[in-house]
Amino acid sequence: MSFNIEILEEKQMGMIANLQYINDQYLHQLKAFNGEGDDQFEVVEEEAELLLDIDKMWDVLHFVLTGVGSSNPNRNNPLSVAVLGKIPLENVAEYIAYTEKTKIAEICSALENFDMEEAVAHFNMQACKKADLYPDIWDYDDEEEEIKEEICDYFQAIKDFYKKILELNGNVMVTIC
Repeated sequence: MSFNIEILEEKQMGMIANLQYINDQYLHQLKAFNGEGDDQFEVVEEEAELLLDIDKMWDVLHFVLTGVGSSNPNRNNPLSVAVLGKIPLENVAEYIAYTEKTKIAEICSALENFDMEEAVAHFNMQACKKADLYPDIWDYDDEEEEIKEEICDYFQAIKDFYKKILELNGNVMVTIC
């Protein structure tokens, strides 16, 4: 049974997303993972050379980049993959996915060519509420400008992160918990 982000979203308790560099050895371990002893991923996070915490804004960032929430990932869309990873692991308690180094240049290109200024100009809190995006902050209309700024900051951070991953010729692991 594969992990479903919708189930994760039901928890609604401080779920944050982390993207991190993983080398080929850790990627091999992820691919071989059978669902037992998932505490090994905590060790990977503690030893991360490069880690990006996109906090609770992962779902709305995915929405702004793709037009849909994270419950509808498109594994062929590099913008969706940038936030959620390419291959999700099965039989795990939290959301874990990975993206191999062969996809990183495509993600960098898609992020570089994405017009965030245009996307933010069309950003709508009610659309986020209607899409039932995490976190549930869409009734705070007075905070819309701050939320837009935060989205832009995380977008720039994710662009910079993937550029560094490309330079390192690395792979990426995404965790949401």
